[in-house]
Amino acid sequence: MNTASAPARPDAETDLQSWSRGLFAAIDARDIEGFLGFLAADASFAFANFPPAQGAAAISATLEGFFAQVRSLRHTVEDAWRVPGHVVCRGSVQYTRRDGGVVAMPFCNVLGMAEGRVQDYRIYIDPAPLLAP
Repeated sequence: MNTASAPARPDAETDLQSWSRGLFAAIDARDIEGFLGFLAADASFAFANFPPAQGAAAISATLEGFFAQVRSLRHTVEDAWRVPGHVVCRGSVQYTRRDGGVVAMPFCNVLGMAEGRVQDYRIYIDPAPLLAP
């Protein structure tokens, strides 16, 4: 992971809002390298009840596979707050599926933090509407 261009650490409340917007902007742009810049080198990443991916290579492969399944995605972060050792983001995500269908659903991400980077990225969402035929 390239830490030289890594995003600022979320130290103040305004920084947290800016940091979370940057995190989700990288995801929405399908910028895997940009997204990885928010994570620790040995981070864990889990979407819903799927098995977690461990480390940059596995997370990158997981994201590439997921992005291949959707045309586009757009997050709206409604809240982001800090609790000891974690950042929690709550909002909604809109997916445009490959078949052109649009699915919107709520999410809550719990991010375990270590030294200003995401160590454990957990996405709490019901993927059923997205995966339905």
